[in-house]
Amino acid sequence: MKNRLLVALAPAIVSGMLTGCWKEPTRPNYDPPTNYRTEPAANRTNADREMNTNKTNNANSAETEKTKTGFKANLPDGFEQPADDVGTKLLREYGAVFLARGGVTPPKKVVFRNESEVAAFQSTLKTRREMIGSFSMELQAAAMDGLQNAVKAAAAAGQKITPRGADSAKRTYSETVGLWNSRVDPALKHWTAKGKISQADADRIKAMATFDQVTEVLKLEEKGIFFAKDLSKSIIYSVAPPGTSQHLSLLAFDCEQHDNAAIRSIMAENGWFQTVASDLPHFTFLGVKESELSGLGLKKLSSGGRTFWVPDM
Repeated sequence: MKNRLLVALAPAIVSGMLTGCWKEPTRPNYDPPTNYRTEPAANRTNADREMNTNKTNNANSAETEKTKTGFKANLPDGFEQPADDVGTKLLREYGAVFLARGGVTPPKKVVFRNESEVAAFQSTLKTRREMIGSFSMELQAAAMDGLQNAVKAAAAAGQKITPRGADSAKRTYSETVGLWNSRVDPALKHWTAKGKISQADADRIKAMATFDQVTEVLKLEEKGIFFAKDLSKSIIYSVAPPGTSQHLSLLAFDCEQHDNAAIRSIMAENGWFQTVASDLPHFTFLGVKESELSGLGLKKLSSGGRTFWVPDM
């Protein structure tokens, strides 16, 4: 009887012993991150997914706005960035025109290589020809509107705005080549006579295609052999190399009254600004208010009592 009782109680005793000796380890307390979702993705609502999509879109939009600042970010779509030092230098000197707004079409390259490239570009433009002073001027239509408004404002103030000459607005490629040669040829003669350039090198440079000649001349200027009219500075501060002039885009105007601060102010009020610090009569149509220029990537340069807006690069 006693043995049968022990056998009957054995499972309970063993169970009690095991229960008293082993216990499931306590799991550490763990609070998931605030944004952690414990339910499966399939259980999330459409509203949740839309919220996440909106956040992504807003972030992308913010990034787009962030990168749409600065000079290069505001260049025209499809703009051909220069791949060499010469092209970069020319973009820095003359590049404000590529940011022109207000219904005009800026070029998409720093250098037009020949007459056919210039003619092809100019054929795409909406232009208008008007008498300004004693000369017939041709500009892009919106630029001409701005110039005529400036002429009227000047007249109302007892002033006048007139061109410096017949080539003060539109120019052809061949006209820019003529201006270039008017600096290069005398400079080659001068520096050859001074022994700075050999006659063979001078002849080689003169025989070059104009596009290649620009690079060669700028290389010589790095050695102090300058080609400006007074032979004391770079040729790009005297004339624009062929294919780079803002006049080719029909967005430039050379004003006879450029020394008059009131005229410069009137021009600026009508979208025309000075953008080439070495060319005092020269104005560029940018088609925006002056307060907008820095946002486009131009910086203000003050010199000789004048304000120039140049690429911030």
